[in-house]
Amino acid sequence: MLRLVKPEVGMISPRTRERMVASLRAAGIDDDRVLAAMLALPRHLFVAEALASRAYEPVSLPIGWGQTISQPLMVARMLAALLATGPVQRVLEIGTGSGYQTALLANLGMEVFSIERVEGLHRAAAELLQRLAIPRIHLRLGDGSQGWADAAPFDAVVFTAAVPCALPPLFHQLRPGGCLLSPEADGREEQRLKLYRWDGQQAQEEDLGECRFVPLLPGTVSQKDRIGV
Repeated sequence: MLRLVKPEVGMISPRTRERMVASLRAAGIDDDRVLAAMLALPRHLFVAEALASRAYEPVSLPIGWGQTISQPLMVARMLAALLATGPVQRVLEIGTGSGYQTALLANLGMEVFSIERVEGLHRAAAELLQRLAIPRIHLRLGDGSQGWADAAPFDAVVFTAAVPCALPPLFHQLRPGGCLLSPEADGREEQRLKLYRWDGQQAQEEDLGECRFVPLLPGTVSQKDRIGV
C-alpha cells in the first residue's frame, strides 16, 4: 500500500517539482497547462515511501506487481499530445497504475474513466485519489483491452501499457473526431507512441516517436497474487 509522506521534506519539496518542470520545458514540453498540472501535483505521493526521494528523477519507478510509474517526460509528452488534438472532456485510461496520470488528466479538466487489471494497484490508487479529493474520476477493476462500453463514447482513449497494435474494438468506443493514444510494440525491442484520429469509420495514424512501457496483459490479477512486487 502506498503511504503519504510530507511534501515539504528534502528531495520531495515543492522546489524539487519546480526543477522537474524546468527540465521538462528544456526537453521541449511547451504546453503550459501540462507543466502547471505537473507542478501542482506531488508525484512522490504516487510511489512507495522508500522511493519518494527519486520521484522527480527522469526515470520510471516500480510500483509493484511488475508495473511502473512512467518517467515524467513520457507522461508530459502524452498529455501534451492529447491536449493538442483539441478539447477533451471524457477520456478512457487503460491502466490506472499508481493513479498519477489519472490525477493529472482530471486536474486538466477531464472526466476520467480508468481501468486497472491488478487489484492491488486498483485499490491503492482508489484510496489515494479519494484522499486527494480529485473530482471526475471513475475507477474500475477489469481487463482494459475490453474498454468501458457502458460509459462510451469518449473523446479520447489513452493506453499506459504497450500493445502489439491499436485495438479495433476501442475505436468504436470513441466519438467521431476522437483520438486514441497508445504505445505500440513492433515485436522487437522498439516501441513507438502512436496517435490515431478517428472519424467514425477509419483512423489516421501519427507516429510520435520512441517510448518504453510495460506490456498490456489480458485478464485481472487478484489482491493475493503478489507477482512482481
